[in-house]
Amino acid sequence: METRHRVEVADARDMGAVETDSVELVVTSPPYPMIEMWDDLFVDLDPAIGDHLDAGDGQAAFELMHEALDPVWAELKRVLVDGGIACINVGDATRSLGDSFRVYQNHARILTAFEELGFEPLPEILWRKPSNSGAKFMGSGTLPPNAYVTLEHEYVLVFRNGSSRRGFEPHAPRRYESAYFWEERNKWFSDVWTDLTGELQALDHDTLRDRSAAYPFTVPYRLINMYSVYGDTVLDPFWGTGTTSLAAMAAGRNSIGYELEPEFATVFEERVANVPTLTEQVIEKRLGAHREFVASAREDGRDFGYQAKHYEFPVTTKRERGLRFYPIDRVEETKSGYRAVHEPHDDGHTPEWT
Repeated sequence: METRHRVEVADARDMGAVETDSVELVVTSPPYPMIEMWDDLFVDLDPAIGDHLDAGDGQAAFELMHEALDPVWAELKRVLVDGGIACINVGDATRSLGDSFRVYQNHARILTAFEELGFEPLPEILWRKPSNSGAKFMGSGTLPPNAYVTLEHEYVLVFRNGSSRRGFEPHAPRRYESAYFWEERNKWFSDVWTDLTGELQALDHDTLRDRSAAYPFTVPYRLINMYSVYGDTVLDPFWGTGTTSLAAMAAGRNSIGYELEPEFATVFEERVANVPTLTEQVIEKRLGAHREFVASAREDGRDFGYQAKHYEFPVTTKRERGLRFYPIDRVEETKSGYRAVHEPHDDGHTPEWT
């Protein structure tokens, strides 16, 4: 099996290099409006934002920042197949301007934008990240009533392009081999994720360090496994250091990234060198966790009704039987990006759908 990966150093408000109806899944984390580290980026896109910030008019700046993102969401509507899924990781912002301190609800504004474009909202996910401070309050400390709760979560907003779900031919091998374990389903499809931590990429490039606030690898990796199948294409219009592309490689999907900063592509070249090892570790961790689940269940007297086709362990449900992993043997640089060569994890059989 082969997957292809490329990054376009360009503005995602016009993704002309991506064909209409050619992407099955979007997983991205945009710059968050009203978070100060992204002020300069938004001001570059619309200088009027800086004027409103200087004048202390946070609501006007907030709206213009989101108006700068809206064309990207319109492009997602164009490139996603009918029934394709968009997962938008975003956090709300708290900020003081002048004498006012308030929360700016980025998730609510993005939800409105997607609904107006014709996307259908699906149940969202909250994932909890550690606070940057040991203090669990802001404002007047331990004195009521002027303290404020600390934001320690981010949203993954999930949207379907249109009202119809994607269709597959009966018993499509690439879909059934993309199955996840029953116990993974119970964890991943919870609406609250508490087992993740925030991640600031360790960058040696001083000019990029402050521009990177990547989500943990686990976030895109889970979402890609939840909402796509082998052979699908995953798009990240706010690519950064390429965490989504790494997760797509590890999950056996194709990927496309859009990024304004060409320096990030150099950082990704360094990360790609380690992706075969990363993929092997991810797969072994999932297999090991399942074996532990089986052992624990058997100690409790539980019987399993199904046997995996490609592995020497039982599974809980009939649909898990065909589950199969494809670790990366090697990654090669091509004229258009990268080509990852995946080998079957078990008997060397070539899948029917390649």
